[in-house]
Amino acid sequence: MAVAFTLYSRPDCDLCEEMKAIVHSVAPDFEGTIEDIDISGDAALEAQFGHEIPVLLLNGRKAFKYRLTERELRHRLEKVT
Repeated sequence: MAVAFTLYSRPDCDLCEEMKAIVHSVAPDFEGTIEDIDISGDAALEAQFGHEIPVLLLNGRKAFKYRLTERELRHRLEKVT
């Protein structure tokens, strides 16, 4: 089953870059599509996610915020697929 990864982040965010790297390395193993969304400059997204970024949604559901490890992501994905 393919998984839709949606990552909300902003530029110059170290945590965002860490999460992005993990997502991009794991997603192909789960036939994943990745949508990277920059929240900077979007007032609605800033209000919704500004204090939690990075935020990762799996198939439209919030799965992680701030930090994750590859192991945690793979464990969660095994439950989703």
